[in-house]
Amino acid sequence: MDTTKIIELLSYTLPAIITGGVAYFLFNSYFKDQQNTRRWLLQKEAQKDALPLRLQAYERLSLFLERINPSKLLIRVAPISNDKNDYANYVIAQIEQEFEHNLTQQIYISNACWNYISTAKNATIQMIRKASTLETVKDANDLREVILKDLFDKEVPSNAALAYIKNEVSELW
Repeated sequence: MDTTKIIELLSYTLPAIITGGVAYFLFNSYFKDQQNTRRWLLQKEAQKDALPLRLQAYERLSLFLERINPSKLLIRVAPISNDKNDYANYVIAQIEQEFEHNLTQQIYISNACWNYISTAKNATIQMIRKASTLETVKDANDLREVILKDLFDKEVPSNAALAYIKNEVSELW
């Protein structure tokens, strides 16, 4: 082949290759943009459906934390006998039952928030167990008094978890 034929062939093919490359790049960019837009719309729609469920989970867990607040819990749960250990076990069983009732809500909240809630529950149980081992506590009513007096000196464990929930919910907006 002669060089003029090669140059003539290149003069036709080179612009076609460049045009094809530009068209490929533009179509590829357009389709990626469309795919991202569809994905964003689907995600936006899913968030719209999930937000009420998440808020309901935060509400239920806030209610749980309020219900295990010792000052409210000990008023609500009356002693079943005069034995301090029976009463402590009964109150702890009430906390565990409340916790198990709200266990499924953890899928709607962050791991950090769930850890705060679990820690608050465990700290409340520990507070009750510790008070029940005191020798000055003779019966169930003494146990109630000791725990309630202890709350005057300390922060209620569920308050930190409630503050965390409030902060997390405020970030949803």
